[in-house]
Amino acid sequence: MRNLNQDNITQAVIASFSQTADPRLQQILISLVQHLHAFAREVELTEEEWFKGIEFLTGCGHITDDKRQEFILLSDVLGLSMLTVAMNNHKPEGCTEATVFGPFYVKDAPQYELGADIANGAKGTPCVVRGTVKNTAGEAIPGAVLDVWQSDEDGLYDVQHTALAQAQARGQLQADGAGAFHFRSIVAVPYAIPHDGPVGAMLQATGRHPWRPAHLHFMVQAPGYETLITHVFRSDSDYLDSDAVFGVRQSLVCDWTQQADGSYLLTYDFVLNPARKG
Repeated sequence: MRNLNQDNITQAVIASFSQTADPRLQQILISLVQHLHAFAREVELTEEEWFKGIEFLTGCGHITDDKRQEFILLSDVLGLSMLTVAMNNHKPEGCTEATVFGPFYVKDAPQYELGADIANGAKGTPCVVRGTVKNTAGEAIPGAVLDVWQSDEDGLYDVQHTALAQAQARGQLQADGAGAFHFRSIVAVPYAIPHDGPVGAMLQATGRHPWRPAHLHFMVQAPGYETLITHVFRSDSDYLDSDAVFGVRQSLVCDWTQQADGSYLLTYDFVLNPARKG
């Protein structure tokens, strides 16, 4: 430990974890150190670059609060969030695909009856959303709980409005006995992820845009089934092929159909995967 150099320091750090009680934690830490050290060697990381990296991560911490999670944004734009989703959501054919959670989910959203207007005053073109929740055998899942959230027509979520007194374009509903649900909201629009912080600076430095295609967030839960976290995307939206967080899946792209009165209709059916036993 007194004669460490660039050739033997990695093994010394790995050895320091030999007494870790949790084997999974030990595995993760050892692999993390191996890859971090290999990265530093590969790019010949300078001390100045290392310090700027520390400043970047510190900036992510400073801007993060209960309404904004810069580290989730960072994970999203680096594709790590979607990679983790893809690795952990192998489902049978026919199940609704999962995608990224995003930084704007809020626990304990207001509960609404079926047919209610969850927009609750949010700006946007009226839209009716309806569908069913079923299993892979095509059977209805009665009482499935759906959390729904989206931005308004300005591309902002309710938590991004500092003076807003109530939740908007966000709510929780329960499917009926036939697994059916319907509610009113507003038409989804493309929006830019928050880019006034460190992640935005990184996007600008790399020539990338911060835009996401229009989508509606869903989290669908029911006893005996895996929780589904997903979006439904507008088929006519910009940025479907350049989503800043790499979250688009073709099976989640759907038509928002304009009605005679100028409102829109979205119909989408969710298929849940049974929970793994044991």
